[in-house]
Parts: sequence; C-alpha cells; structure tokens
Amino acid sequence: MSTGSLYNDQGGAEAAVEAGQESTPTSSSTGPAFGLFSADFKKNEDLKEMLESNKESLKLEAMKRVVGLIAKGKNASELFPAVVKNVASKNIELKKLVYVYLVRYAEEQQDLALLSISTFQRALKDPNQLIRASALRVLSSIRVPIIVPIMMLAIKEAAADLSPYVRKTSAHAIQKLYSLDPDQKEQLIEVIEKLLKDKSTLVAGSVVMAFEEVCPDRIDLIHKNYRKLCNLLMDVEEWGQVVIISMLTRYARTQFTTPWKEGAMFDENDVKTFYDSDSGEKKDQVESKPYIMDPDHRLLLRSTKPLLQSRNTAVVMSVAQLYWHLAPKHEVAIVTKSLVRLLRSHREVQYIVLQNIATMSIQRKGMFEPFMKSFYVRSTDTTHIKTLKLEILTNLANEANISTILREFQTYVKSQDKAFAAATIQAIGRCATNISEVTDTCLNGLVLLLSNRDETVVAESVVVIKKLLQTQPTQHSEIIKHMAKLFDNITVPMARASILWLMGEYCERVPKIAPDVLRKMAKTFTAEEDIVKLQTVNLAAKLYLTNSKQTKLLTQYILNLGKYDQNYDIRDRTRLIRQLIVPNEKSGALNKYARRILLAPKPAPVLESAFKDRDRFQLGTLSHSLNVKASGYQELSDWPTVAPDPSVRNVEVIEPVKEWAPLVGKKRQPKSDEKFYSDEEDEKEDEESASSSSSSSEDSSSSSSSSDDSGSESEEEESSDESEKSSTDSGKSSGESEESSSDSESGKKKKKKKSKKVTPKKSKPTAADSDTDENGNGPVAKASSSSAESSSASGTDSEEDSDSDSPQKMKSDIKSKVKVQVKSKKEVSLLDLDDFSPMPTNASKSSVLSSSLLSDLEGLSLSSISTTMQVTTPSFGPVKTHELLHHMTGKGLSAKYHFPRQPCLYQPSMVSVQLILTNGSDHSLEEIHIGDRSPASLNIHCFNTIERLEPEASVTVSMGIDFSDSTQAANFQLCTKEDQFSVSIQPAVGELLMPSTMTEQDFCQEQGKLLGMNETAADVTMATANTTSQAISKQVLSVANVGVVPSGQSNLYRFAGRTVSSGALVLVLLELKDASAATLTINTEKSVMASMLLRDLKQALAQA
Repeated sequence: MSTGSLYNDQGGAEAAVEAGQESTPTSSSTGPAFGLFSADFKKNEDLKEMLESNKESLKLEAMKRVVGLIAKGKNASELFPAVVKNVASKNIELKKLVYVYLVRYAEEQQDLALLSISTFQRALKDPNQLIRASALRVLSSIRVPIIVPIMMLAIKEAAADLSPYVRKTSAHAIQKLYSLDPDQKEQLIEVIEKLLKDKSTLVAGSVVMAFEEVCPDRIDLIHKNYRKLCNLLMDVEEWGQVVIISMLTRYARTQFTTPWKEGAMFDENDVKTFYDSDSGEKKDQVESKPYIMDPDHRLLLRSTKPLLQSRNTAVVMSVAQLYWHLAPKHEVAIVTKSLVRLLRSHREVQYIVLQNIATMSIQRKGMFEPFMKSFYVRSTDTTHIKTLKLEILTNLANEANISTILREFQTYVKSQDKAFAAATIQAIGRCATNISEVTDTCLNGLVLLLSNRDETVVAESVVVIKKLLQTQPTQHSEIIKHMAKLFDNITVPMARASILWLMGEYCERVPKIAPDVLRKMAKTFTAEEDIVKLQTVNLAAKLYLTNSKQTKLLTQYILNLGKYDQNYDIRDRTRLIRQLIVPNEKSGALNKYARRILLAPKPAPVLESAFKDRDRFQLGTLSHSLNVKASGYQELSDWPTVAPDPSVRNVEVIEPVKEWAPLVGKKRQPKSDEKFYSDEEDEKEDEESASSSSSSSEDSSSSSSSSDDSGSESEEEESSDESEKSSTDSGKSSGESEESSSDSESGKKKKKKKSKKVTPKKSKPTAADSDTDENGNGPVAKASSSSAESSSASGTDSEEDSDSDSPQKMKSDIKSKVKVQVKSKKEVSLLDLDDFSPMPTNASKSSVLSSSLLSDLEGLSLSSISTTMQVTTPSFGPVKTHELLHHMTGKGLSAKYHFPRQPCLYQPSMVSVQLILTNGSDHSLEEIHIGDRSPASLNIHCFNTIERLEPEASVTVSMGIDFSDSTQAANFQLCTKEDQFSVSIQPAVGELLMPSTMTEQDFCQEQGKLLGMNETAADVTMATANTTSQAISKQVLSVANVGVVPSGQSNLYRFAGRTVSSGALVLVLLELKDASAATLTINTEKSVMASMLLRDLKQALAQA
C-alpha cells in the first residue's frame, strides 16, 4: 500500500505520530492552567506563520507538526484557513499532507472547504495518482448536499481511471455519497456494476464493500463476476478478502443446492476430478449419487481453502464460517486446525474464536475432539475465556473422554476465580445429565463440595445437586439429609431456597427432618431473602398436606407472618396457599385438588448449553457474538430446493487485447537473415524467447494480468498464448542481436548492462515466502524457471564451444534439447564467461565437466523412456548450472553450481551440490574455502580447503546442504586468502526430493492417506508437444527429482519421491482429460512445497 493510502485511510495515525513528535506542548512555568492555553496558542500562531511563509521547507515542517497533532487527538481545526491556502502547492509531499488534514476537517469547516472546490476538481486531473485519489477523498468528505452532482461526476471519472488505486478510492467514495444522498442509488449501482468488472485485485475488496453497503440484494450483479472474484480472492488485500468471502457466502446460499442431503454419497476421487475441471463438460451421473456439487460451488470452496493459512485472524474466521455454512459435512473438518491455531492469538481474538467453536462443537463434537487439550484452561486466561473453554470441554464430553474431563474439572473447582469455580460446578452437572454412566460419580463429588469453605462453591453445588436429584430422587434420600444438616451454615439465598424446595418436594422420604427445618425457618422468617421466604411458604403448605399433625401450627404461624410481609409477591402467595390448603366456605371445591396441585410430579430440568440456539445466526458475526440480532445483520437464506440456472455465471470469451503484450518502449527490429540453426529450431527458439520476455512484461503489470480470466481457465490460457505470439518477434530480434554482437567489444558492454538488470529477477523467488508461493504468481515463477534453465544452457554452451572436437555432436544434441537451449536466448550472455575472458581448454576442466555434460546430452536424444526404469537411481539428467559468483564480482574467482541428483555421501538428509570453481585472474588464488554461513544453524558439509588454484584453471568440488525441506536460500561466504564473497544457493523445490520406488497399488494406497489439507490440485492446459508419455515424463523429471511409477492406464501418469530432509512422501498424479486438458494432483504433508511444485510442473507442462 502506498504512503498516500496509509495517510488517508488511517487518518495519518502511524506516519504522523513520528512527524508530530516535536509538537508536544511545553508547560509554562506560570502554572498548569496558563501553560495549557498559552503554549498551545503560541504554538498554533507559530504554525500559522510557517504555513504562510514563502519557503516550502517551512510549510512542509508545519504540516508534519499539524498532522502530528491530529494523530495525537488534538484539535487543529483553527488552522484550517492557513492550511487550505496550500492546497494548490506544487510540492507533492506538502500537497499529500494538506489532503490528509482536509479529509479530517472538511466536514467541520464546510464553507471554507467549498471555497477550494475548484482546486480539488483540478487535482482530479493531476498526473500523480496519489493526488487524484486524495482529491476525490477530500471531495467526498465534504458532506454538503449541494455538491452531490460534482461528487457523482468525480466518482464516475475516477471509476474509469487508469490507476487501480484511484478506482479503489472511487469505490470508497460511493459509500460516502450514498450515506449523504440515498436518492443517487441507481446511478451508484451503475458505477458499482462497472467496477465489479475490474480485474485489479486492489479494487475488488473495496467495490464489494460498496456493493454490500448500497445494494446487497442485487445478486444479479455478481453472476458474471462470481468466478473472477473466486480466482482473485487469493491476491486481494486481507480486509477485502473478509468482505468478499462474506458476500460470496450469502450468494452461494441462494444459487446452489444443499450439500447436506440425506443419502448424498461422496466418492473423493471421482468427485475431486469432476470438481477440479472448470470446463463445462458433464460426467455420467450415477443413480447412487443423488447429489453432485455445482462446479462453481466447488470453485468457491477450493479458492478459499488456502486462506486458512492466512496470518489475518479475520480471514481465517471468514473461511471457517464459509465452510461451516456451505461445505459438505465431511469437508468441514479441515477448518479445525486453523481455528485451534487462532487460540494462540490475543485474548480478544480468542474470545470470538471460542464462541464460534462452542457453537460448532454442539453439532459436531468429532471435529474438535482430537484437539481437546487446546481447550484446557490456563492460569493466565481471563474469566470469560475460561468459561468459554469450559463450555467447549462440556460439549466435547462423551463416554470415552469423560474421566479425563472430570479430572480437569476437579482442578478447576479449586480455582481462586469464584465465578469460574461456580461455572465448573454447572459444567459437572451438565456432564452428569448428558452421560448417565457418570451421574453417581458426579453427585458424590458435588456432595463432597458441600463441605467446602467457600460459600459460592457450596451454593452452586446445592443448586446443581437439586437439579440432578430430580432425575432419580428415590435413590438419594441420604444426600437430602446431608444437605439438611448443612442448612444452618449456608448463607447464599439461592442455595437455601434450593434445599427448602428439595425438603418440600421429597418431604415424605425425610419425614423427621423436614418439620424440624420448617421450625428453624419459622424463627428466622422475617430476616430471610424473598426467594427463601417463598420456598418456606411452599414447604409449610406441602408439610401441612402430608404431616398436618406436627406442622399445622407452624404453617399457620408462617402464613400469618407472610400475610403482613413487605413484599407483595409473598403476601399474594400466602393468600393463595391459605385458600388452597385450609378448608373453609369460600374455598369451595379448590381444596380437594390441593395435593394434586402442590405435590404434582415435576419433570426433571434439562441442562443445556448456552450456545444451543446461537446457530440461528451466521458464525463470525456480531449478532452471533451478542446472541441478539444486530442492526445491519443480513440473514443467510435457506438453500433453494432447485438450483437457479448456472449459465448466468458464464462469461462470453472476449478476444484478448494485444496492445499490452509487446515489451513497452522497444521497437521491433528487422529480422536478421543470418540463422545459426535450422528454420524449425529458430521458430521454437522464438516462441521460448517470447514466453520468457512476456513473463517479464506480465510481472511489471501484475494488477492487470493477474485477473485475466473471469472464471474459465481456457480463457486465461488463450490470452497467454496470444501474448506469447504477439511478443515473439521482439523476443527473437533481441536474441539475434545479442548473438550477432557476441564477439564485439560493444556487445560485451551491452551484456554487462543486461546482466545487471536481469540478475535481480533471478533472486526474486528467493524472497518469496510461503504465502507468495501459494498465491501461485505465474509471472514470478516463470521468470525464475527461465533464468535457472537459461543459466544451465549457457553453461553448457561455453563448455561445448571450448570442446572443439565435437561440433557435430553438439548440434545433434541441441536438437533433442530445444527447451533448455532455446530458453537461454533471453539471457545467454549472463553467465557465458567467454564474453569476459577466453576460457582455456584446460585438461582438468574438460575431464571433470565436459564429458559428464556430453553424456547427459546424449541421454536426451533417446527415442523413448522406459516405464520400468529404476526409480531409485537419480532421475533424468540435463544438468542445470547456476551462477554462484561472477568473476567480475569475485575478483577473478568465478563459481557455478548444479544439483547432480545423487544421494549425499556426507549425510542422508543433505542435498548434494557440485561447485565448479574457476580462476579467471592472472595470478593464482590461495586457500579457497567456505566461511561464515547464515543462518548460523544452517547445516553445510563444506569442501576441503583448496590450497592453490592456478590462473585459468578450474576445479570441481562437492558439498552437502541440509535445506530442511525449504526453498529458502543457503547463504554463506566463499573465501580466499585475501577476500570474502557473500554467495547464495537457491534450490528449486524439485531438487529437494529423492526418487522413490513404488508399485501402482502402493501409490493409490499412500495417496488415500494424504487427502484433504494434504492434497493440492489444479487444471493444466498441456502444450501440444507434451501429450505423449515420453514428453510428459521428460517435463516432470526436468522439474522434480522423482521416480516414475508404472501405470496400467494410458491417461494416468504417476510419479513418487520423498523429501531429502524429512523423508515425507510426495506423490504426483497427472490425469489427461482430452488433447490439451489435464488435472495435476500432488499429495504430501508439505503443503507449501506442494503448491510450489504444482506451480513449476504446471508451467513446464504448459510450454513446449
């Protein structure tokens, strides 16, 4: 996000605090009151003078202080006239700060802001996108109805702006204008409809927010953009993701049928292959599967699944609620780990997440049962967190784990937190009613708690025991007697009332004790709480009916006391009871039914979870958290019985615009007549060169190209093919011009410049973390693989050139290796050392390197690859050589490295790496060795120190590196006696594997164990040349060091390997659908590696 957006969207809070540090008011010596006013007054006068000065630096300094005041919550409104004068300043930094100020105070000082409205309108045409966006933001902050037409015009113009940042700001302005004048709704909907078609990820979240504010019921606007929003979701900023997921949840509930039908059967393999194809083809529907998920429904679930790994808790919670409300029941469990992970966050986040888990755990205990220990209460938890964890543990209790849970509860009862201890006793009561096997155990435990010193614990125990005794009262007269003995010591009104109720309800089972309790109560009746008095009256009435001899006088005494009580409830109850139990002329027939009324059997109370009815609200909403419908809450609709027409989401395939495909700023050069290779090879060469050049152009315009498809994969592939064709000529001409000038001095300079530009591109993937990899950024991946392969090709070129005895063999080998050789045309000059100094035909060098490369190249010309190849041996052998240290940087020492794909001799968990060190200087280099490494824990087996390397000599050494199954670069220092050079080895993800032997049956068995979160799949559009079994094996093995698994089906290709460091199994399955479409599935526990490997394989299979 740019600086401007930070300022404007967050009120300048963070950036301005630093800027305004100097503006802290200094207290005057004359006293606090005087200092408070006079210091601020003087300071503002000072700021006014600075703002009105002629020096830009003073104005800028003043504005920094003013924004600092705003950030600290101080009132700077009196400076408005002085600030607004600078709105037309030519200094962009000053202008940005002025706009930050105006956004804050434009609403308060509307008249002054209106005077500058012409300046804002001019700024809407400013060449700087930040100024255009800021002007629109200020304009929409002036909440005066008279300028509504101007705002509407500005929003419409901004919605068509070339800058996605300005379009995003226009989406924000839509909401402000709608709140100012709701009558503009129809015009604003037109703008929203236009912005929804925008392919920029920057705009998507903001326009969906505007849609939710202005017209959430206009589902028809989403139809055509549904697939595009699903595909863009990964790359949208986090809060945009939350809004989009919420909207798509509501959309899906109106467009798809329920996946929760009774008898719906899911065959994972069949269903997944069907879902994963985004083409419109239908598969034969079997009668045993009444429910087949809509491909668009599956697209939504598949697009949101990777976001469970988001660092933003709101995004994870949104995806969890989406799966809860939309996914088939057997798939919802994948959100469990992510939700449990959020429990390590702040207590505010824990509170919301635990509330949602509590609701989920009532309906599906099995989801969270494996993670039960995560809900154990910690001493540092706050009371509300403890209570929620207690709720979840109670929900998860069953016959298998109840003993563990009760042991936990025993500890919790001793807690110093009285509210929590009371809640624990309630939880024990719930467990006792839900699981009949432990009812007696729980009752005995609660009776023991009656002797506790703490009144709260005793009171809660009494209340819970009362509820439990109602379930089986005949067996527990001893408990009632024990409670009667404790009655005098218990002071909590609710507990005393509960004991009195028990005495009255079961007075026939304790005929001696109940009258005595009533006698004691008659003494203290007037001093008791109201709830205790009511139960005393009830007890007296019940004893009068069952044991009138002993209690008649006591009852009359208590009824007389109650008749004159201050509380009208007690007076009314006394009158009712007297008429009911004491026969007289007025009571009539009512007296006959007194026993049936007062001593009627009562149903046992049901102890339920407080979260039982919360599932009526959507998870993750404010309404769910409060358990009350909040304003603005939109209810999820019920699933439709018949799905609406899915064709409304189909988008017409539009021919991609070609004007952005060629490289900007480069003219097409006329084709050279000289050709080094044959025509056929030249054409292939041009295609490859174009693909690599188009990748760089795509990289620079990611916002437009990242969303090229609006739902259908085929459209994306067409557009990328088109761009490759259109940029072919420019790529070809640049490649040939490099070749023709390779020997000239000017050519050398040109290549040196190019190397500076292109080399950072090679290191770009090293900085990419797992999030970037999982986003599947095509342009980055394409650039990295092309640079890696081009470096290997250039390395082999230099070797072949130096070997003058085999020019014919080189030519024939290059034909079989078009892919590797041709890709080097873009960067052929980067690593070719012949451009800088002539490479000698050194005997040691040719014997070490050249022969092995030639044998590898010969292996490429084999007509077929046997399916029964020994997969335990290293797979496939075009050695890709990468530059480690250029001889210009290394003061004559140059180094290249490659991965020989051999088991490491030093440690099995290490990846074997071979280094070729060359001395390109005119003096010998001494003591070449490996120095410090970063991080320090990096496990490297270093090569032995090379005592001396003569000029123009070369030596090959081996080393082992434990990458710990990560593509993070291994950084270390390559040292000579005099110098140290920092170098970095970046492994491709495929080099972190070792091939594994496996039968087809074993493959299917292991694949069945690695489903759900361990499976990553994507559709691949295969290049025409890659549809044969030899070509597929060749392309897969070029990317990953895996073994071929024999397959009995012609359209299925299986490969297996294990990660070198941890030995985790990696299974690759390629299923051909038709001539060009295929599904690629990777099963492994290493989900980050899977997504990166999937990206590399997808790219390799898609290009010839």
